[in-house]
Formats: sequence, structure tokens, C-alpha cells
Amino acid sequence: MALTLSKALRDEQQTVAFGAALADAVKQLDLANLVVFLHGDLGAGKTTLTRGFVQGMGHKGNVKSPTYTLVEPYELPPWHIYHFDLYRLADPEELEYMGIRDYFLQKSCCFVEWSEKGTGLLPTEDLIIDLVYNGHQRNVELRANSESGERIIQALM
Repeated sequence: MALTLSKALRDEQQTVAFGAALADAVKQLDLANLVVFLHGDLGAGKTTLTRGFVQGMGHKGNVKSPTYTLVEPYELPPWHIYHFDLYRLADPEELEYMGIRDYFLQKSCCFVEWSEKGTGLLPTEDLIIDLVYNGHQRNVELRANSESGERIIQALM
């Protein structure tokens, strides 16, 4: 059974704070790289959580949704952070044309929304994060799919 962590997030600020806590765990563990698949309906908070992570890693500017660009890069030495949104991807082959494998390098953190649209071309995820609305709050569940994912969840507990 994979290690899991569930938490209720009251509002946008708590979602951002949870993303920042995730960044703190990654920095503390000094992982070689990280692949996170984000699941949830439109507007569930996938980009909001990613914003918290990117800001938690040290980014000072805007964190925008990559809905139209497919990927937003953030260079935060020694880390390379990539936020993918594959919602508008028509064919997984498009990922080959953009050189998808080049993004999953050492010291990279890749957050992928709508990962199912890239099946067969994306590496195995370390963490799966499900975001679900529950009334006025969000429920977030993290599931580890690797030793790195388990270490992150343990650090967050």
C-alpha cells in the first residue's frame, strides 16, 4: 500500500501554504528530481498549489497557468521547475515535438496537470496529488508512487 496524506484546505491561502510546505520538504530532502501528477476538476486548485510550491522554492514573480503554452519554466538554481498543463493537448505525440524528455533532468521538479493526456510519454510520477472541492474548501490527498514520494509525505506529516 502506498503512503498517503490527506488534508482539508480551507481556502486559497491554505492551498498556497500547502504548496510552500511541499517545497520546503523537497529542499530539506535535497532530492535529485521530482515528478508530480496533479489531478482535479477545472478550478480545483492545481495551479494554486503549484504557485505555492514555485514561490516556496524562491520565485518572486507571477506564477501563471500554462494552459496555452503547455509549460511554464522557473529557473531557481540549483532547481529547474516546470509546470505543465496538458489540458489542451490534442495528441500525446505533440509532447515529442516539444522535447518533453529534456524537461525531466537532474534537479528538476515537474508538476503535470492532466497527465493522462501524455500517457506513454511521461516518466513515472513520484507523487500523485488529488484536489477535490468539498463545499467551500478543498481536500487534498497525496499518494506516493516512489521512495522519493514516500520521503516527501513523511516530511509533511
